[in-house]
Amino acid sequence: MKLTEQVTHDLTQAMKDHDEKKLSTIRMLKAELQKLQAEKGRGVEILDEDVHTVIRRLIKQRKEAAEQYNAGGAKDRAEAELSEIKILEPYLPQQMSDEELNNLIKNAADEIKAVSIKDMGKLMKNVMSKTAGRADGSHVKNLVTSYLNSK
Repeated sequence: MKLTEQVTHDLTQAMKDHDEKKLSTIRMLKAELQKLQAEKGRGVEILDEDVHTVIRRLIKQRKEAAEQYNAGGAKDRAEAELSEIKILEPYLPQQMSDEELNNLIKNAADEIKAVSIKDMGKLMKNVMSKTAGRADGSHVKNLVTSYLNSK
């Protein structure tokens, strides 16, 4: 089943279950996908990769909003944003473990001969191209920085 079909199916199920939080979150996702469809044009199919890109953007927005709410003392609003993230995350591909990422970083560093923090840009570009959306960029950056600082 394509991801757009899964979103539609889950939206219907959330309506049947009277799950208001899930329903509003999936409706928001569906609206973003409809905007994307309008931008691409009626005849162009939305691929799963496109859906992943939209979801990652929405998750990033929710994380930033949660940080802002926490900083402003609105803990309940921050928790609401984080609960939306939990609803969106299952639509993303399985994330790579730290062990997989560290092995990938080590192999990529050996491949491009990265030896210092000056090689961070090249190493990040290499590693991110190999993760294929299965790792958060800021998490990879932290692991790459840690790896390069230990050299």
